[in-house]
Amino acid sequence: MTPPVPFTPVVPLVPLVLVHGHPFDHTMWAPQIEAFSATRRVIAPDLRGYGAAPQAAPGITRFAQFAEDIGAQLDDLGVETFVLAGLSMGGQIAMECYGQLGDRVRGLVLADTFPAAETPEGVEARNAMADRLLREGMRGYAEEVLEKMVAPYAEAGVKAHVHRMMTSAPPEGAAAALRARAKRPDYRDLLTRVTVPALVVVGADDAYTPVADAEAMHAALPDSTLRVIEGAAHLPNLERPKEFNETLEEFLARVDGHS
Repeated sequence: MTPPVPFTPVVPLVPLVLVHGHPFDHTMWAPQIEAFSATRRVIAPDLRGYGAAPQAAPGITRFAQFAEDIGAQLDDLGVETFVLAGLSMGGQIAMECYGQLGDRVRGLVLADTFPAAETPEGVEARNAMADRLLREGMRGYAEEVLEKMVAPYAEAGVKAHVHRMMTSAPPEGAAAALRARAKRPDYRDLLTRVTVPALVVVGADDAYTPVADAEAMHAALPDSTLRVIEGAAHLPNLERPKEFNETLEEFLARVDGHS
């Protein structure tokens, strides 16, 4: 008689939640959605005021509201625990989410972002840009910042994708988010209290959030890994998707092993 085969329960992989930056939409994460959806649940929402999400009310959409929206969507989808990843403004919203939903977060990925509150000069600049976007629309801004969002040497297809996202963003949503960024909290103390593994990623040529900012976050987080992606600026997940995905896969494997 053949002995029974021992039953080994299959433990599902931890879902991955991806939070996009400004002024983009969920397609910012296209290479990661494609790479990871075959093996785990991937949730990449459009933030309020962007893409197919409800449009922002006039004025300001605070980071707390973005985080509440994400929490409500995860509740609706029946997602209890997850790895949370955000890039740029999405990284700051991920920090806000950790403050609200920390007991559900199994791993935290912060890419090309920084935790400090805005400076007085930054507050003035962000509010002025919000006024400009409402007055002029997105195209002029998109053309001015394209080669800071991605490196000047980025592939033409990547540049076209980023330009398309920026010019498609509703000015009202982008302006409301900029005003939120002007009033965002300081998350530096929160980072010192993160109790889950963290991954800090940055493009080597990022002018918005330079490597020094990533190094400071890495130092503040109790359990973190730092990865600098060569040949990329502010959007390494699009500019160098292979390298970014390999780094993320390694991190996810670690989180899955601890779940």
